[in-house]
Amino acid sequence: MSRKYPIISVTGSSGAGTTSVMRTFAQIFRREGVNPAFVEGDSFHRFDRVEMKAAMAEAHARGDYAFSHFGPEANLFDQIEELFRTYGETGSGKVRKYLHDDLEAAPYGQQPGTFTPWESVPLDTDLLFYEGLHGAVVTDEVDVGRYADLRIGVVPVLNLEWIQKLQRDKAARGYTAEAVTETILRRMPDYVHYICPQFTHTDVNFQRVPVVDTSNPFIARTIPTADESMLIIRFRDPHGIDFPYLLSMLHDSFMSRPNTIVCPGGKMDLAMQLIFTPMILRLMDRRKQALGG
Repeated sequence: MSRKYPIISVTGSSGAGTTSVMRTFAQIFRREGVNPAFVEGDSFHRFDRVEMKAAMAEAHARGDYAFSHFGPEANLFDQIEELFRTYGETGSGKVRKYLHDDLEAAPYGQQPGTFTPWESVPLDTDLLFYEGLHGAVVTDEVDVGRYADLRIGVVPVLNLEWIQKLQRDKAARGYTAEAVTETILRRMPDYVHYICPQFTHTDVNFQRVPVVDTSNPFIARTIPTADESMLIIRFRDPHGIDFPYLLSMLHDSFMSRPNTIVCPGGKMDLAMQLIFTPMILRLMDRRKQALGG
């Protein structure tokens, strides 16, 4: 953790909705005049798209059918930790981009599915904002989350997460339902060991729970909408959280536990604005004081 160079880390598995959360934070940053360094977790995969296919084929050949983007073999956990540590100390660190599609790749003259060269974070940013799979990952070798000042989990219930992934991968990437199902099954061991445990360390978790039938996610034709969901907001440490204010602003909400608010799913953006704006302003005030003015 750093007073001069704070870090916000948003963690969620593939299809969980972390990208929507990033857009909400971008709005807060613009409104409050905060200059962030945005970092996508995909840029810390160990392999590019072609290399990952080859690595997966090699894993299958040796009988390993659980090799996935969720685990340590396919990621640079030590590089994420090094970035967080270095940024907290100096306000810089090494980053790159993963180019998902033709639109992202065109400005760099590269193929989709490749990485840009490593470069340094500019020295004039106010904070680092990470969004991806492993923003609070802990293993025997690394502890990424300990360097973050604010850790946020985005965690739809499992069946909803699967529905979102199935629909996204079929519509946007042209995958078959069978191929997506195979990916879900292959990722499950790493999901249990490296994704789920992170949400014990996050400061605030957002979990969307559908109020429609999602019993069999593999035959669902549509993703439950925000209005067909409830949002569970859990605070690891409820001290200093103005729950009466939040309840008054988030209509039709209630507290299910002393550290947990339940509100309509369509209020996720508003809830994040209300909760995180004062937290970000406190980080910026603390940074200003640490920088001497």
